Amino acid sequence: MLLPTVVLGGMWLLRRDLRKPNWVIPTQMAVSPAYRSQTANPVLPKGITMQLPPPGTLARDEHAFHYSNTDADRKRAGRELVNPFPPTHENIERGRLVYEAFCLVCHGISGEGDGPVVPKFPNPPNFHSIESKALSDGEMFHVITLGRNRMAGYASQLQWDDRWQVIHYIRVLREEK
Repeated sequence: MLLPTVVLGGMWLLRRDLRKPNWVIPTQMAVSPAYRSQTANPVLPKGITMQLPPPGTLARDEHAFHYSNTDADRKRAGRELVNPFPPTHENIERGRLVYEAFCLVCHGISGEGDGPVVPKFPNPPNFHSIESKALSDGEMFHVITLGRNRMAGYASQLQWDDRWQVIHYIRVLREEK
């Protein structure tokens, strides 16, 4: 009887607040000096805190795009790039939303090149023309990414996935007419 009483009494006397962390003996690994991004750092190579990424690596959500803004590279992109998204209702709907936000002002609601800014600028290509219909998905992706003629590239405005989904929506626009 005495033993359980002593054990329980000792536990009661040594109780601690479970909301607080345990005691930690500070080590160099747990509490290391932090350096600001733009300051010198004696530990890293060349004394630079903000290191360059290793060659050949891509940041998260980045994609390799090894094409320049030339007709030859546009045709090469047409041969090499394939739309990774299936033409599902969700992908087409996302493409419609992106098209209406970014493309409609020049290309128009139905893709005929009659958007609201057309009176101020020359007509953009009509998506229903023979030349536009002949473009493969890869060529269209190249044009959306880097631009062509008067159209600026939209790589900084549209995410990689959205560009592919817009292409699906443009294909749907062509079928409607």
